[in-house]
Amino acid sequence: MASSSGPIRLAGILSLILGVVFILAGGTTWALVQSELSEQRITVSDDAPFLAGDHVNGPFSAYAEAEVIDMHAKDATEGRTYAELGGLVRQAQADGDEELAEELQAQRTTVMNGSFLRASLFTSVVAFGVSALVIGLGVILVLQGLAFNRLAKAAAVPVVAEREPAYRD
Repeated sequence: MASSSGPIRLAGILSLILGVVFILAGGTTWALVQSELSEQRITVSDDAPFLAGDHVNGPFSAYAEAEVIDMHAKDATEGRTYAELGGLVRQAQADGDEELAEELQAQRTTVMNGSFLRASLFTSVVAFGVSALVIGLGVILVLQGLAFNRLAKAAAVPVVAEREPAYRD
């Protein structure tokens, strides 16, 4: 009977091991991203819709600062995008208005830099999300492993059937 519980026990042990590895990997990644963001000494701008003044070292503060960067870039360009500004620069050059072309190119550079900064912050937000997912999966695997091991123990215990008496009165 004990041999039939072998695969269940093996699955339980593997789930436990993988669960612990996932928890450690997710936690390590979270800590690494948090440390790298913290080293940049970024503070969420005072005009942010939430977490203003907070130190950027987590997913919510990184998201808040990315939103403020977008807001500032749109304010600087009257809401125009990088691509739209490129077309306006070419049009100003074609019209011979070099002063306007330079101004629009400066706005375009502002939008480009804002996009790079936002992309970097959003990358950290995604890294935090993936880390949380991996930690959650690790917890589920640990719980699954514990359940499988409990099932394996139950399967290994022989069931004693009640015997009927050999004779009747």
